[in-house]
Amino acid sequence: MNKKIGKMIVTMFGVGYMKYFPGTFASLITASMYYIFYTIKINYFLLIFINLLLFIYSVLMINNLEGEFEEIDSKEIVIDEFLGQSIPIIFFYIIFYEGSVSTNFFFIIVFLSFIGFRFFDILKPYPINYVDKNMKNGFGVILDDLIAGFFTLIVLYICIIFYGQI
Repeated sequence: MNKKIGKMIVTMFGVGYMKYFPGTFASLITASMYYIFYTIKINYFLLIFINLLLFIYSVLMINNLEGEFEEIDSKEIVIDEFLGQSIPIIFFYIIFYEGSVSTNFFFIIVFLSFIGFRFFDILKPYPINYVDKNMKNGFGVILDDLIAGFFTLIVLYICIIFYGQI
């Protein structure tokens, strides 16, 4: 595997090298991308496929790049934010894709997903904190963000059900 390409991908083409809040910027870029994808109606099967490939490649590359960064879960590695942020957004993308949900409502969902994901990713409630502290490999680096994404999905879904939109 080419380490240079791997570094570009796991840092989201340099976003991870930002001095301040690289994870937040990576999540914001991810959310923005999905909003654009929704407005131009990119097929969600393609998005799922790309995410699965990125997940597998990123786990392998993070393990392969051990020693290239200060620590295995270095702040420069932000592909985990992309993958975690994708969980709630793709879920709602699939639900709303064929429906008559406006892009404005989808924007609200994406925005709330961004806020929720950052909340869980920063606070790291159990089991996110357990994975973050105890799984020091490529899978662990990504898994804690995937769990944060699932937490966000569950909370947002419950809120939408109570709001009466689904």
